[in-house]
Amino acid sequence: MKIYLSLVILLLSFTKLYAQTGRISGRVVNASGAAEESVNIILKGTGKGTLTSANGDFEFSALPAGTYHLLGTGIGIKQIEKKISLQDGETVTLELTSTEGVQELQTVEITGRKETTYKNDLSFIASKTATPIKDVPQAISYITKEVMRDQGTFLMGDAVKNMSGVNQFTFYDDLTIRGFRMNGGSTTQLVNGLRTFSGFWKQPPVNYLERVEVIKGAASALYGNTSPGGTINRVTKKPLTTAQKSLTFTTGSFNTLRTLADFTGPMNESKTLLYRLNLGYVNAQGFRNLQFDKNIIVAPSVSFLPTEKTRINFDLVYNRSNSRLDRGQSVKGNDLYSSSISTSLNAVNDYLNEETYLITTSLNHQFTQHTSFNIAYLRTGYSEDLLEHRSSNVNAVDSAGKALENLVARQVFIRKTKSFMDNVSLFFNHNFNTGIAEHKLVAGYDYIQSFTPKGSGQQTANGYLLKSGGAAAYNAKTPERYQFYNYTENGVTYSIPKPNIPHYDLTLQNNNMEDPSKYIFNVTANAATTPVFYKLHGLYLQEQLKINRLQILLGLRLDTYVDKKGYTTNTETNVTQHALLPRIGAVYSLSNHINIYGTYTKGYNPQDATVQSDPLSGGPFDPIRSSLGEAGLKTEWFDGRLTANLSAYQIEQTNTLYSANAVDNPNLMQQIGREKAKGVEFDVTGNILSNWSLILTYSYNDAKITDAGTKATDQVLVNKQKPNAPKSQGSIWTKYTFTAEALKGLGIALGGNFVTTRNLSLNNTQTLPGYALLNGAVYYKIDKFQVQVNLNNLANKTHWVGGYDYLRLFPGAPRNFMATISYTF
Repeated sequence: MKIYLSLVILLLSFTKLYAQTGRISGRVVNASGAAEESVNIILKGTGKGTLTSANGDFEFSALPAGTYHLLGTGIGIKQIEKKISLQDGETVTLELTSTEGVQELQTVEITGRKETTYKNDLSFIASKTATPIKDVPQAISYITKEVMRDQGTFLMGDAVKNMSGVNQFTFYDDLTIRGFRMNGGSTTQLVNGLRTFSGFWKQPPVNYLERVEVIKGAASALYGNTSPGGTINRVTKKPLTTAQKSLTFTTGSFNTLRTLADFTGPMNESKTLLYRLNLGYVNAQGFRNLQFDKNIIVAPSVSFLPTEKTRINFDLVYNRSNSRLDRGQSVKGNDLYSSSISTSLNAVNDYLNEETYLITTSLNHQFTQHTSFNIAYLRTGYSEDLLEHRSSNVNAVDSAGKALENLVARQVFIRKTKSFMDNVSLFFNHNFNTGIAEHKLVAGYDYIQSFTPKGSGQQTANGYLLKSGGAAAYNAKTPERYQFYNYTENGVTYSIPKPNIPHYDLTLQNNNMEDPSKYIFNVTANAATTPVFYKLHGLYLQEQLKINRLQILLGLRLDTYVDKKGYTTNTETNVTQHALLPRIGAVYSLSNHINIYGTYTKGYNPQDATVQSDPLSGGPFDPIRSSLGEAGLKTEWFDGRLTANLSAYQIEQTNTLYSANAVDNPNLMQQIGREKAKGVEFDVTGNILSNWSLILTYSYNDAKITDAGTKATDQVLVNKQKPNAPKSQGSIWTKYTFTAEALKGLGIALGGNFVTTRNLSLNNTQTLPGYALLNGAVYYKIDKFQVQVNLNNLANKTHWVGGYDYLRLFPGAPRNFMATISYTF
């Protein structure tokens, strides 16, 4: 009996002990509500720890009553801390939200951004440290992949319309930022903070990008020769520590077919080896006659994290494009509406085949808690194979040399070329304190080389047929040299010289299959095919000093630029230039949510090496020099979900090159004395509510020629607004996702953008009208599927995004739609 009694007492004791233990369970999600997998959760001082599941869940059981200090850590998130008081027998359920956090080690981005909103908090490009954008004394605009996804964006030109002060110059990879031109054919754009270039003729796709960002004003103190208007940085998607996969299919107007895939996750159990693979296939005809574009994109990325102190990343972006080169729309005289916006001057058998690759390898190592080392290498390669019928930039003429507005003179280019670039960047970061002052030092070295090797070439056919054989530009003083035929226009018959290439008749729209073997070609010295080699050495030092609410940024860079004039010839010589580039800025925190800033920088940009080497350009030319003064306000609202920034600036630049618009020599350039741009920009980005996103931008930019040099004939250019630089432009985009049960999964978006009147080239008599476009979208998400329909240019507004003159206009797309279905798993 005693034995049974003892057992009952023992059982009751255990029951009482169990009843006095508690349980802590919870879930970790990110700012958009998605589960955070593999977050390390520990109860400090207890020895207990666990990892969150694929659904973000965790649990601790059999806990005695007491106070616990919970810590959550993971790659790419800030440490989570929570104090919990647990009573006897109590179960505490937690909902923990992670925020994106980047260690100082990631001065070059290695692991992917986990945030899934329109807002981005950090910038690596502006200071080569993981600095909050609000603490950078310079305006920075950006577009995240979430914005590009919601707008159905595939090309860069559609992405940058969401940025204040950024405008298309043409529909190539060709932009103006604060009134200063920056194009992909130049070498002042960045990928992951490293120097690169593109083929110019096609805008880069964005499906493999995490975000697109622009540092407004010259970034010369860190990156050397850059545009004074701003520098574009394309940030590629990096691997994530959690497995994610998505497939996207799009179809719609202009016979568009697009298939995209994005896979990422760990490659081993310890999650020290991560991967990401972005794939894309695009086949679209576009709204322009004879135009099409086929793209295959392969973009793998691998990150290796052998220790907490060392990270290695490899990126490849390969893009093969088959298309036709579109030189734009031509119109009759000064009537912009005299021809359809679909009018192009191509022949049926024209082609443009391009291959581009970018290979990046980077390594970050943290020696101590305060000191890290970063090295990165980017190799860019580009090849082009081209046959095109295009405008000669003039109308055809009759026997007296009078222009005939219905006929556009054409020429033919056959070109093969290759170009390469290498950029090595290494720098040290060192953080330390002296009293109340915090210091961030950056010291680095850049080496850049760019070359077009021997072996490229171009043949050109143009002009009018001679009786003696051959072809030449027409001279009305010697008509007896040329062959003639009769042409009738509006009932009037003209005797006109016979062209080497058939004229394009705007009345007949003669896009035929042509036979280039019948043309008379000349091998021409072309800037794109001339062997070119230049290299740049840059040494820089930067200090970020913080004392309480005041932050000061000081930077200095010494550039040595070497251009091999006459590259690959017996007369090859080095042309060397030096530049000392300072940067000074300050940020003062008026409160936790409001910062004011000011900055001054100097910029330097050697003239394009291909233009300098072109014997027809009229060079050599002096380098471009610039200065920037800027002040502004950076604020945060709604618990940091929304940012609103205001900036005012003035930029001065000397020695810019513009086309001389010479009929007999389209390569001839002129060097303008001085330009000035001053303006105001306003940007709002983020979430008003967790289910309500907003982007709002506006810019006023007065960009003019202020000094046209010493020639009296150039003085007519003074006070003219710079080409394709609207005085005012802006955009809005807002998306709302319904949360009511009856409408769950449904979202709508509405947006638009506008620009005002723009000048073409430096000819003030040829302008483009302003325009305002309205766009919208509808979304429906159920489980892992989302259906999305984007409607663009709802009012079917005829508009032009840019151009050179009325024979080379670049119209925007008419009303169109894109339907997308995506599956995430």
